[in-house]
Amino acid sequence: MATLPFELVSPERLVFSGAVTEVIVPGAEGEFGVLAGHAPFIGMLKPGILTIKGDGTAPKSYFVRGGFAEVNPAGLTILAEEAKPLEELDLGALQQQIQEAREDVADASADAVRQRAERHLADLQQVYEALERARGGGTGH
Repeated sequence: MATLPFELVSPERLVFSGAVTEVIVPGAEGEFGVLAGHAPFIGMLKPGILTIKGDGTAPKSYFVRGGFAEVNPAGLTILAEEAKPLEELDLGALQQQIQEAREDVADASADAVRQRAERHLADLQQVYEALERARGGGTGH
């Protein structure tokens, strides 16, 4: 299978760099997959699970929050506000972010601010549920 160059970058470090066969990205408008030869594209990320697939290797999963994905003839680059391997993610810290998002919703006085806070809360809750399923052993129950 054809490969494409991919880099996942956070403010702290280069998280991943290498040739991959597919990357599944949690886009703000919905999840999308990128394969070699993908049309040029720029999209925003939402909090979620990013999955990297390579030839003959087990998929690698990362939690990403905020940022952008850019596909161009040189490959795929993701600039994320936060990017961590799933095994390094602290569910307690994610629960704290959810609680803070709930408070943001309750404190919002303007409709636009409240709607943005509600979307952020829903995104975090989806991530938490996906992480619980992933850590449940992935047995397909």
